[in-house]
Amino acid sequence: MTPKPRKILAAVEDLFFVVKINDAAKRSGLSCEFLKSAQEVLDRARQEPPLLIIVDLNARNLKPVELIARLRAEESLKKVSIIAFVSHVEADLKNRAQSAGASMVLARSAFSMNLPQILKRHTGAL
Repeated sequence: MTPKPRKILAAVEDLFFVVKINDAAKRSGLSCEFLKSAQEVLDRARQEPPLLIIVDLNARNLKPVELIARLRAEESLKKVSIIAFVSHVEADLKNRAQSAGASMVLARSAFSMNLPQILKRHTGAL
């Protein structure tokens, strides 16, 4: 059995979330790579499928819904969890991300509050 990946890829621009994700990842024994473009996320994920991909749906430069759909179209990435977060007032964006294939879409506040548990669940610690 191959060991579980220990890396997270994050398509996140908001500095508050960059710090929060990086901190939680370190506490869970994971490394996190923050990428600035959808193409970088796709290239890195193809190169080495991660444990988890985190996408900020409010990062408009990334075209996040399109990124999720492109990740889901990759055969080697179909089993990789994609966790997205969004402002709670953007229900349409949340629905589009779910339709594109996000494993979980959370409000920014819920993502922030539950991040340690989310990472523990993905590492098998819960």
